[in-house]
Amino acid sequence: MSDQLDQVNTEQSDSSRADGAPLVGIIMGSQSDMATMEKAGEVLSAAGVAYEISVMSAHRDPETVAQYCSGARMRGLRVIIAGAGLSAALPGVAAAHTDLPVIGVPLTSSLSAAGGLDALLSVVQMPPGVPVAAVGLDNPKNAGHLALRIIGA
Repeated sequence: MSDQLDQVNTEQSDSSRADGAPLVGIIMGSQSDMATMEKAGEVLSAAGVAYEISVMSAHRDPETVAQYCSGARMRGLRVIIAGAGLSAALPGVAAAHTDLPVIGVPLTSSLSAAGGLDALLSVVQMPPGVPVAAVGLDNPKNAGHLALRIIGA
C-alpha cells in the first residue's frame, strides 16, 4: 500500500515512532482536496509528528480504502484523518475498516447544492458502532490538532 501514498512526512518528535514511521494517515476522496487537507499535515509537522497523505475514493476504489484502513494499525498508524465532500462517505468507510480513531473533515464542493451541509451531515450521522469524530467544515487544521491530542503529542 505504501507505494500508493502520495507523500510521507517523516519528521520526528517524542510522539513519533523511533523508526520515523507515520503515526497519522491523512486520506481524501479527490486530488482536488489535497491543498485543503495538507493543512492537517502542516499542524502535525509543526508538532514533529510523522504522517502520510494519500488520495483514495470510497466510491471509485473502495478496495483500496478497505485495504489501507484495515492495515493501518499494523503499519503503526494511531489516527486516520479523512476528508470528503458531497456524500462524504470516506470517513465512515474508513471507520468501518479499522478500530483506530477516525476524524472526518467535511469539505465543501462546487457541485454541492447544500453548500457543504451534505458533507457535514454525512460525517456526523454515523450508525452505532462506527464512530467518526467530526471537525468543522473545511477545517483540517482542527483535525490535525485533534489527532495530536489523541496520540498525546
